[in-house]
Amino acid sequence: MDENLEAAREDSATASAGAEFLRRRQGLWGVKNAPDTTGFSGHEESVYISAPAERPYGGWFDEVVDVLIELAEEAGHQAAEVIEKVVIDRGQLVIFVPREHLLEVARYLRDDQDLRFEMCLGVSGVHYPQDKGRELHAFTTFFSITHNRILSLEVAVPESDPHMPSLTSLYPGADWPEREAFDLLGIIFDGHPGLARSAMPEDWVGHPLRKDYPLGGIPVEYKGAVIPPQDVRREYN
Repeated sequence: MDENLEAAREDSATASAGAEFLRRRQGLWGVKNAPDTTGFSGHEESVYISAPAERPYGGWFDEVVDVLIELAEEAGHQAAEVIEKVVIDRGQLVIFVPREHLLEVARYLRDDQDLRFEMCLGVSGVHYPQDKGRELHAFTTFFSITHNRILSLEVAVPESDPHMPSLTSLYPGADWPEREAFDLLGIIFDGHPGLARSAMPEDWVGHPLRKDYPLGGIPVEYKGAVIPPQDVRREYN
């Protein structure tokens, strides 16, 4: 076996100590029993869910988490009910929260004078088929202009019930990113003012960024498409 590959495996195992292993990926597109023309046939990678960080987190991270815990307890919650885990990955603070408390935590981030995360920088979705009961993850990043800080909230929901609250009531700029996450991954954002596909046609079947979406052999569904006149198009406003 190539020594560099073996060293990379050992580094990956060391870096991922304590993380939840999901699967081992080989090659680039998962093609098997066929010639690989991508040049990535020797690529191997382990996929993990990050492990919780241990205190002290460092820098201002502890301060922010402490403020969130204090606000949650003042509202009558246990800290563990509102914050599932805290992850520090590549110097970035990521806080996992249950969907039931997403709006509450986002409101704390926006309104509390010690936090003041005034901007939502967007919502991204990820599909982890092996993360049973938590297959769909929504990753939302916030920026504090006041304190010049960035953090992210992550919410996981099951494929069988892919609902979570929309952030548009607090951060109107989340409107389009949530539509994109709905379109391409099938995450349903309850309370969104006009949740509809943003890239694919309205009658498209499936969500192209899910890991189980077929990569080929799909008929060309745009062929012969007809664009309806403006007066009969769907109204989103």
